[in-house]
Amino acid sequence: MSTAKVDRRVEHSHHFSSMEQEHEAGKQGVWLFMATEIMMFGGLFVGYFIYRFKFHDMYIAGGDSLDWTLGALNTLVLLFSSFTMAQAVTETMKGNNAKALKLVYFTTACALIFMVVKYFEYSAKIDHGLFPGFDMWNPDMEYIKSKIRDVALLNNVDPANLRLFFVLYFAMTGLHGIHIVIGVGLMIWLMKRLKNNEFSPKYYTAVEGVGLYWHIVDIIWIFLFPLMYLI
Repeated sequence: MSTAKVDRRVEHSHHFSSMEQEHEAGKQGVWLFMATEIMMFGGLFVGYFIYRFKFHDMYIAGGDSLDWTLGALNTLVLLFSSFTMAQAVTETMKGNNAKALKLVYFTTACALIFMVVKYFEYSAKIDHGLFPGFDMWNPDMEYIKSKIRDVALLNNVDPANLRLFFVLYFAMTGLHGIHIVIGVGLMIWLMKRLKNNEFSPKYYTAVEGVGLYWHIVDIIWIFLFPLMYLI
């Protein structure tokens, strides 16, 4: 049964002239989609830099309230997941669906670990009233404001500006988290197809497409982590 499924995809779809053309068209489609993702996050990064330029010291104070160790842990998790996903694509190209399936399992597990860590990080911020829309006048905010008062040239800065930091933080990391969840859904779809042995050295477009998506998600986090947590 599994062999029949592989043979069925040796032939290209009717609207393509060859398997190579179908593969290239699929890959180009993924890259076009990735371009729209980059433009979306690019707009948020532009907002980040504008805000940081205008309220630099206040942004530093807000960033100091984040737990960089959790961010570093998630960075390591995503880097490892990017490696396992790349290996899954390689094994699929070799026709080794069983090994590729195990690697996609590892990638999915890393994605879930990332979301669990992010859950605890978000929970702490929400409990402290730092989520946009919650009451932010609390001891934690007073502590952050006290740090701001120690910074020269910020004696007359509106504390409400600090709220924008957390709006950007939750918007950018939350949107990234949504993409992680979408990635998990795509990998579950891949695992089902890998179990059915649907891919071969002549047909692995779906695995490569999901791999490209996952690498872009990882790259976005590699930019988010230092900008939000470290500098």
